[in-house]
Parts: sequence; structure tokens; C-alpha cells
Amino acid sequence: MKRREPFTDSQLLMSIAIGIFVVMYGAAMIFMGGGFLKFQQFFDLLNDNAALIIVSCALSIVMIGGGINISVGGVIGLTVMSCALYLNGTGIESAFGSTAMALLLSLGIGLAFGVGQGFLISYLDIQPFIVTLAGMFLSRGLTTMLSINPVKVTHAAFLDVAKTKLQIPFLGYTAQNGNLIPAKLETGAIIALCVVILSALMLKYTRLGRHTYALGGNQQSSLMLGINVRRTRFLTYVISGLLSGLAGFAFLMHKPAGNSSVAARMEMDAIAASIIGGTLLTGGVGNVIGTFFGALILATIQKIIGLSPLNESWWQEMASGAMLALFILLQSVVLSNRGKKAENAGKMKLKKE
Repeated sequence: MKRREPFTDSQLLMSIAIGIFVVMYGAAMIFMGGGFLKFQQFFDLLNDNAALIIVSCALSIVMIGGGINISVGGVIGLTVMSCALYLNGTGIESAFGSTAMALLLSLGIGLAFGVGQGFLISYLDIQPFIVTLAGMFLSRGLTTMLSINPVKVTHAAFLDVAKTKLQIPFLGYTAQNGNLIPAKLETGAIIALCVVILSALMLKYTRLGRHTYALGGNQQSSLMLGINVRRTRFLTYVISGLLSGLAGFAFLMHKPAGNSSVAARMEMDAIAASIIGGTLLTGGVGNVIGTFFGALILATIQKIIGLSPLNESWWQEMASGAMLALFILLQSVVLSNRGKKAENAGKMKLKKE
């Protein structure tokens, strides 16, 4: 009989995040009922937080590699504003053409920031926090420079595409008048789910994914193993930039309007989602599936508090902060216990020998 391999640290922390989300959402279904008993409430978590899910995956990839990127929220804001202005001024009338050009513009902006910041961090050895802090200020400044006032997308063809939703009738519900209301999933949510799946596959099955874990675990060991550390770190920031641009596009599909405060503090929410999902700030440990559930945990907290009498914004922030602190403590305890068990097992093995 084949011996079952124990969970890795990444798998264990991911399992904890999934378990807590299931318990939290199940408790909301039991004690709050209402919308939580419908599939659409869960789908709305995806619809409303598609950009957060995508950018949290971007943060997780960088953090697993031992880096950090706090410019992602600013890149999203710049992307949304740039695409809104472009769509209002473009002469492309077709839905496909306008949407494709907005997507390319989003990816282009994200790629520019990813390449620029990745080069400074990887090849000039500048601290990631400093570089991405400068990127955050630059992107926010450019957003304000493009337009001080809010810009609402008026491109009819693009708005028609943005309103398109995937309908799933068998997960819908019957209204009081007897009509069947199908569950609806927005385009941005579908993009977010695809990003989660592709990121998970990349980290687990590709050479870049294995090198990213090795880099975050121990840079010196990675060098001794022949891993191109600079290129690996550079690629993590390029991917992070591309996903940030894609998150901006998903945000625009959900809310077709730009302003200087779009995605404010989203980089902090993305870091929190990554940590809650089991990604360590020290690098080498993490999983984007856990990050996905980390983002859903934050979204569920906001939804629960929003439907409760304590619906002020500061209660949401306090609850999110308490959950983040709880997960950091939990991670520390779990990994510490596993380290002690591994150390004791090593000592017992030496005694037997």
C-alpha cells in the first residue's frame, strides 16, 4: 500500500483557509438566511470582487518568490481611467473591436509597469518596496493627470458587452411571481476564475513555478541549484503587472467608470487576501487557490457586516483586520508546530541509527 504523503505547508494553510470560508459562509446561511441561501449571493461575491481576486493572485505569485508589489492598486486605477477615456474617444463602433482594444490597452499598461519595476528590482537590486511604492505614486499621479473628474464610459457597444452575463438556470431560484430567475456570472468573474486556475497550474507544473517557490524559500540555495534568480524574479513582476492590468479591465467591465480613487487600498486588500489564503510574506509558501478563498473570506465579512445592524465601514475594516491578525497567528502556530515535529522526528531517527 502506497504511503500517503503529508500536506505541504502551502497545502495545509490553504486547507485552513478553505475550511474557515466554508464554516463562515455556512454560518451566514444558517443564521442570516435570505440571500445567502441562493447561489446568486455566492456568484455576487465573485462578480463584485473579480478585480480583487485577480490582483490577489498577482500578489501571491510575487510574495511566493519573496517579493512584494504595492503598486497594483494604482495600476488598476490608471488602467480603468485610461480605458474609459479611450472608449469615449475612440471611433471603433464594433463591440468586439472596442473591447479588444480596451483589453490590449489594459495589458499594455500592466506590462509596462511589470517590466519597468521588474528590471529595477531584479537587475539593479533595488528594494521591491521602494520600487513599487514609487510605482504606486506614479500610477496614481498619472491617473489624476488624465482627469481630475470622474469619467463614465459612454461607448454603447462596450457597455452592451459589459452587461453580458453567463446565465445558469439550474442554479437560479423561483421568484414570488413564479418566474425562474437564473443565476448570473459576469465576464469579469469568469476571467478571475480562469486566472486562478491558470496561475495554480503555472505554479505547480511549470519550471517557472518551481523556481519561484525555490527563490522564495532560499535565494542562496536557488543559486547553487543553477536557477536564474534574476530572470525568475523579473518574470514574477512581469506576470504581476499583466494581471494588474487585467484586473483593471475586469473592474471596468463591472463598473464602467474611472476616477482618481478607483481601487484605492486594493493593494492592501490583495496582500491581506494572500496572507489569509496561506501565502507567507517571507516567501516560499503559498497557493493561489488559498488566495482565492482568502479574497472570498474578506468579501464574505464585508457582506455579512453590510447586512447586519453594524453596517458602518469601520466595522468592516476592524473585522478584516482581526481576521488577518488571526490568520497570521494561526500560520505562526501551525508552522512552528510542524517545525518542532520535523525536528523531533530527525532526532529520533539519529538515535535509532
